[in-house]
Amino acid sequence: MAIFTFKLPDIGEGIAQAEIVGWHVKVGDRVEEDQPIADMMTDKATVEMESPIAGTVVRLAGEEGDQVSIGAMLVEIEVEGEDVAAPMPTVEAIEAEVAGAVEVAEAEKPLPYRGGVGVGPIDDSAPLAEPPHPPIASPEGEGEKASSPILASPAVRARAKDLGIDLAQVKSTGDHIRHADLDAYLLYGQGQGYRAAGTSTRRPDEQVKVIGMRRRIAENMAASKRHIPHFTYVEEIDVTALETLREQLNAGRGDRPKLTMLPLLIVAICKTLPDFPMLNARYDDEAGVVTRHGSVHLGLATQTDTGLMVPVIRDAQDRNVWQLATEIRRLADAARSGKARSEELSGSTLTLTSLGPLGGIATTPVINRPEVAIIGPNRVIERPMFRGKEIVAAKLMNLSISCDHRVVDGWDAASYVQAVRRLLENPALLFVE
Repeated sequence: MAIFTFKLPDIGEGIAQAEIVGWHVKVGDRVEEDQPIADMMTDKATVEMESPIAGTVVRLAGEEGDQVSIGAMLVEIEVEGEDVAAPMPTVEAIEAEVAGAVEVAEAEKPLPYRGGVGVGPIDDSAPLAEPPHPPIASPEGEGEKASSPILASPAVRARAKDLGIDLAQVKSTGDHIRHADLDAYLLYGQGQGYRAAGTSTRRPDEQVKVIGMRRRIAENMAASKRHIPHFTYVEEIDVTALETLREQLNAGRGDRPKLTMLPLLIVAICKTLPDFPMLNARYDDEAGVVTRHGSVHLGLATQTDTGLMVPVIRDAQDRNVWQLATEIRRLADAARSGKARSEELSGSTLTLTSLGPLGGIATTPVINRPEVAIIGPNRVIERPMFRGKEIVAAKLMNLSISCDHRVVDGWDAASYVQAVRRLLENPALLFVE
């Protein structure tokens, strides 16, 4: 028997070490040639390392989250026969694997990005307006009631969900279920077995090691907040006319993708940026240089199974709303399926982050360093508002922007948002040169 030492190969790009984010084997396991043994994360990608030889694993380099230097022992494998030299994968082979890796990010900034607390994915198939709640099915055997929609406000539905109550079992005292109906259901014994409000089921404490993408997210957010003095400005925008226009465009879209609010918002963002070049910029705080970009390479915060990623729409200022809608869908699908290329995940000059239909009154997104601004549209809601002396139903949306106060003054940020607001409230201007 002999011991074969598999050393972490040179992945290229000047990488000095990589993090162990997952083991596929443990000591004592039998491995075959080309069998995956570990996932290693660098500043560029997560790469799956494969065993170059068959044998039995006798030693591992460390635990998940540990760093391993290039050329250091990764795995020791017991093999039959005399001592064997450790074949090292070629740089070309590793680079090919990096190019197709799922988790890719540009070398000059951390891989993942989470644009503020609670910021979710860009929804490329639904408008930002709060969607209607689907009916909750009743148990079988309830006859016609089982197929009838259950009417209840979002607040009542949320409370019923927290209490674990099936709304189909709740008797309504009016045309829809109210909080009083939930109270009666709990009070008169039908809610036995459900948790009372304010209580929760106990569960044991657990410790979760922060490794891999979650570590990158933590490092990126800490660096952004540590280096950038943020400020956030929020403005309310009347998008009633814009929503009407969007519905009209969708009615005649043919085989083109359905328009959400995002393509229209991107057009407004791009049309106003030439007058506010300090917002479409990147700040190298070590060199003390601000680069104001002529083209708008717009990053889109997109939720994936492995974390929030930021694919980039190149030259967004040159695309129309249909081209933007197509590119949003393509990039989102590529990011979520792990097929996004390295160049599609790097080089953004400004980031757009959206809660989609989850909405929210306002957000305070964290800047995607080294950019100097990030824009966050919030949920569209319908409320009464004054137009002259009349009270009308209007669709309103809050628009948030966070800026780097070292580069952008509050007056400039507010003036920019007002310019965007003017276009969104008068959507015909979006299509005027």
